[in-house]
This record gives sequence, C-alpha cells and structure tokens, in this order.
Amino acid sequence: MLTRIDLRTSPVGGVVDRDLLPRAELDVEAALEKVRPICEDVRHRGTAALIDLARRFDGVAIERTRVPEEALRRALDELDPAVRAALEESIRRARLVHREQRRTDTTVRVVPGGTVTERWVPVERVGLYVPGGQAVYGSSVVMNVVPAQEAGVGSIALASPPQRAPGNDWSAGLPHPTILAACALLGVTEVHAAGGAQAVAMFAHGTAECAPVRMVTGPGNVYVAAAKRLLKGIVGIDAEAGPTEVAVIADDSADPRFVAADLISQAEHDVLAAAVLITPSEALADAVDAELAPQVAAAKHHERIATALAGRQSGTVLVRDLDHALAVSDAYAAEHLEIHTRDAAALAARVRNAGAVFVGPHAPVSLGDYCAGSNHVLPTGGCACHSSGLSVQSFLRGIHVVDYDRQALADVAHHVVTLADAEDLPAHGTAVKVRFENGKAPQST
Repeated sequence: MLTRIDLRTSPVGGVVDRDLLPRAELDVEAALEKVRPICEDVRHRGTAALIDLARRFDGVAIERTRVPEEALRRALDELDPAVRAALEESIRRARLVHREQRRTDTTVRVVPGGTVTERWVPVERVGLYVPGGQAVYGSSVVMNVVPAQEAGVGSIALASPPQRAPGNDWSAGLPHPTILAACALLGVTEVHAAGGAQAVAMFAHGTAECAPVRMVTGPGNVYVAAAKRLLKGIVGIDAEAGPTEVAVIADDSADPRFVAADLISQAEHDVLAAAVLITPSEALADAVDAELAPQVAAAKHHERIATALAGRQSGTVLVRDLDHALAVSDAYAAEHLEIHTRDAAALAARVRNAGAVFVGPHAPVSLGDYCAGSNHVLPTGGCACHSSGLSVQSFLRGIHVVDYDRQALADVAHHVVTLADAEDLPAHGTAVKVRFENGKAPQST
C-alpha cells in the first residue's frame, strides 16, 4: 500500500535530497488567484458578501455571521457529557503546559544609568480559525484559544464554517454545535459562522459584525492558507498550514500494529494527508504493510485513508541505520514525528526539525491531538525547519524599552557619532550632539 523509496545506497554523510522524499503538493500560488476576488468582495461588501459566500460554498442560508450567545449556551447544555468531560480535560492539560510558556519582562543594566528592558505585550485582538470540512474540530478550538488566553489577549473572535442541519434544527447555519460548546466552555463569546478564505478576509478587513483583528491563527485548507498569504501584510499570521503529515522513525523493535495504526490515524484527515515510515528494517516495513491492509479495510473512512496512503505524499523510506533515519527525518521536517526505537528518548533528543515529537510506543500523535497538553497547530510542508507550533509566544510581542540618563548617553556619544558618520548619516550624530553644550558630545574619560 505504501510506495518505497530506498535511500540505503545514498552517499554516507551526504546531504539528504529533500526532493526524493514524499510530500503533498500544495499549490498556494494557484489558489491565490481564486481567493483574491473573494477577499476583495468581503473587503468591499462585508457581511453581505459573507452571506452570499456561505450560500455558494457551504450551501447554507444565513442572515448574519455573529452567533447568538444563546446558541453557545444551548450547545453546551446539549453536549454529550462524555464529550464535555473530554474537552474539559483537554483544556485543563493545555492550560498546564501553556501557562508555563508565559514570558516575563527582563531589564538589563547595560551601563550605570543605562538600561534596556524587554516587555512582552499580547496582541490586542486575534481571529482564530477552526475548520469544518470532513471533521468536527472541537479540539482545535482548545488549541487556538488556550494559548491566546494564557498570553493575555484581550479580545478573541473565532470563526468556523456554517453547517447544514436537517429540517428546522436550531443549529442550521451555525458552526457545528461541538465547536460552539467548546467556545462556551472556554468563555469565548464572539463566534462567527464563516469559513474558508472569506473568514480570513473578515478578520483582516472587518465587517459591521466583526471588528478587524491584528492576527489570524488556526489550520485550514489550501484556500485558507492562500488567504493568509494574501492578507499577511494587513494582519499577522501563524503559518500557512497545509495537509497534515506524520513521519515515523522505527527500528526492528517497533510493533508494526502500532506503526500501522498511527499512519492510518493521520491519513484519516484528508486524501492529501501524508504518512511516512522511515526505517532501516525491511522486515518491519513488510510487517507494517501487512498490518495496513486489514486495519484500513476495517476503518470507517477507509476510502479516504487508502487514497492518502497510496498518494505521492506517503511512503516508506528505507535507510541504512538510525543515524541516517534521523538525517532523513530532519530533511523532511515533519509536522508530527513519532519515534519507535529501542532508545527512543535518546534519539528524540537529537531531533532538530519537527513540529512535535512523540516518544516511544505509548505517545501516539492522537494523544497530542487531544490530551497530551501540547499544541496540535503545527508547521507543515517542511516548515518545521524554521517555524514552531502555536504557543503563548505566538500571541506576544517583545518591545525594547531604552532608558539612558544624560551621563550614560555622554559616555557612548562619540561611538554613536562615529558610526553615524561611517554610514553617511550625519543627522543621526547631530541628534546626539545637540543634547550637550555647544552641540558637542563630551569625550569619554
């Protein structure tokens, strides 16, 4: 079911060719031209455009985007008690982890009378996007909202696509009730029925119902990613997230049932989801293939899973040894990286590029998706080599506060003037000299 890429004969110590590794195609550039008129429509017509786009893309008639608070309360009241308990535990664990990510202001005394303080200030207002599509992502509400709240963001708006509902169901035209209930649990009261690129445009430009935000976060499809790219000069963004992906480094000690189940769990998301096994053991690769067939056949979404596993974005990469496996993994820079080896913790400590690392047989990606306490909004498409997952830090800005008295400035004035002259910016030097008698800065003693 998984195609094989044999890198065992590649040069020892050579750079891993990333083009040889499986990867989903995500043509954001092509999607840009499709989302541009959508975003412009929302910029010019606001809510009226969102109503028309909901009918066009979601097949739902809505009269407004803002969800009444009564609907949030009702969704929570009607939520399955087991689902509520699971969400509450997910929130509790996420708060434990993200609360420890808070930054404290630091003041450095550079010289007597001269200090630089770094203040950490939360973004004033954020727009959080939670996809609808083929699944109900109540967990993504938790992963977006908790770090924003722990960062101290004062104004939070959340958007998720309006859903069809049978008959005259009260939730018709609203985001899924589980999404609404999760918002209610977290105390988020501003929720909008808007999906795709149009939701990102709503956040960026604002409407009569939704004030513009400073930053947009959250996963989504290629059109959400394209809208983020288009509008990131107007709003800040977390990342251009693409299809989900998992890479598994495994040796001959791994349980092929676990490996197969974990590959399937990510392939369940989308036909473009990537599932990659990296192993020096051909016997394990054969065993995993043997496990995939019956497990896929028994899965609820077996057609979607089979398509994802057979796609060019998925496969088994055969390597010489675990050092080679680690080099391949770092070149791939997976969103999720599982390690099923004899000394998994030691290998995990050497990983350089991954959105999140899951150590050993009892830390599947599914745990991180819901209840590990970690965040599941992670960089995809190889971006883990330079980007991080969503965290409290994502919602904070560092501001340097420079406080020098007269003598502290005088002591360094000649250096400032010298550097200003060297860069042919003499007015910079004058701005210092004018502060002293006769327009001359004293020489350092």
